[in-house]
Amino acid sequence: MSEPADPQHEPESGPRLGERISDPRRVRALAHPLRLRLLDLLSDGELTATQCAEATGESPANCSFHLRNLAKYGYIVPGERRGKEKPWKLATRSRDIRPDLGDSESIGAVAAMAVIALEREVDRVKAWIDCAATEEPAWVDSSTINTSSTWVTLEEYEEISRELRQLTARFAGRTEDPNLRPPGARPIRVLGVNAVDVERERRVAPQRPESGAGCTP
Repeated sequence: MSEPADPQHEPESGPRLGERISDPRRVRALAHPLRLRLLDLLSDGELTATQCAEATGESPANCSFHLRNLAKYGYIVPGERRGKEKPWKLATRSRDIRPDLGDSESIGAVAAMAVIALEREVDRVKAWIDCAATEEPAWVDSSTINTSSTWVTLEEYEEISRELRQLTARFAGRTEDPNLRPPGARPIRVLGVNAVDVERERRVAPQRPESGAGCTP
């Protein structure tokens, strides 16, 4: 799982880019829907616990608790104080969350976090579908849910992953800098997932002589 960003649009004193995260303790700190939402809110700028509460409908105390936990594991840092207000900001805009394949605890933590992240993305898509009847027809017609199946080698699979990560690279910087957004631009989500079709593989190619039996239930 990764969130690509373009360093040329980041200020020199701004967030770090491309941080690799495999430590199961840090990964588990993200495995909560509210914490993922808080990170999303902070991607638009610094916010206090009270402002996060107003945006999420949660209590300031609950938001403060989760913000402190995100800070504990290095995902956010204190922003510049504004009087008595204590805002938070992202420590990095790009996180590369991957398991340490030699650590079963890391694998399990990343798997659990990935499921929660996917559920959040599905909720976003549902929210957009719910708006279809009242949205501009051109925007609805330009939306896409696309699935496809094929057979590829490991090298080709890696190439697909690289291409997915670069899909929105040419639009980098627009989230952080409103001046880069052309007139009429709207915030969108692009969800790119590639996965081995283990159900089909078990059905039509249960044994892979070149590398063993593959995934097991």
